Amino acid sequence: MYKLGIDLGGTKIEGIILDAGHKTLFRERIATEQSGGYDHILANIKKIYDRMAAEIDGASHTFGIATPGALSPKTGLLRNSNTQALNNQPVKNDLEKLLGRTIAIQNDANCFAMAEAVDGAGAGFQLVFGVIMGTGCGGGIVFKQNVLTGNHAIAGEWGHAAIDQSGPQCWCGARGCAETLISGGGLERLYESQFGEHKALAEIVTAGRQNSAREAGFMQAFYKNFGRALANLISTLDPDVVVLGGGLSNIGELYTEGVEQVRQQVFSDYLETPIVKNKLGDSAGVLGAAFIGC
Repeated sequence: MYKLGIDLGGTKIEGIILDAGHKTLFRERIATEQSGGYDHILANIKKIYDRMAAEIDGASHTFGIATPGALSPKTGLLRNSNTQALNNQPVKNDLEKLLGRTIAIQNDANCFAMAEAVDGAGAGFQLVFGVIMGTGCGGGIVFKQNVLTGNHAIAGEWGHAAIDQSGPQCWCGARGCAETLISGGGLERLYESQFGEHKALAEIVTAGRQNSAREAGFMQAFYKNFGRALANLISTLDPDVVVLGGGLSNIGELYTEGVEQVRQQVFSDYLETPIVKNKLGDSAGVLGAAFIGC
């Protein structure tokens, strides 16, 4: 059976067709065109879905969608999406009516975790925690290649677990969330608040490696906070593997200094949990959408 998936982003909608062996048969992107509003975005999703269905001559298939945000189990409405027009809308119900079929929708971090668990760095492990460290922090939990969403559809949202009650104010209303201290956006804001100037994270990382005392100290604090956040996660969930994704996953010191900080802070006398870089990169979202399809 074919697997169809769509990664719905703020600027692009990407579709993919996989065969039974997970070989990519079709892949295409179109613009999301947020400015067109809710109905226009749904129409664009239908446009790319119809292309994929035609590509396989209407053969039997599953279909899933990855999107920022999550469906509320209580109301069925989408929440916390950076595609603003979709928030507080019955996206799943409306798309099912529009497409005339059942669909699966999952948060993009869950889809990342699913893709890495099936065909990526988490393949072969039963309990996989997928971490996205980019502009913000997200996460997903996959057990035996099934996404765990939880009672409130917030399972894996480690970015909003507070690790420093005296830390920066988070957009969610709390203080010291992991997202404020170890995401790309959070780190840049933190640096500016501490030193009175804005620097891109890449500049901060480079300067730290060149032994600039200020940036080196800032990065050491980052690795310590990363260690605390992941140690809390591992102490709670005890996954078989943690897969890092997002732009910050490219910081090599996370797998040395960062992991050492996890080792020092985890509630155990040893640390065997592999903390590894993703294998699928930007493809994980759309692949995960295909894998969660129904």
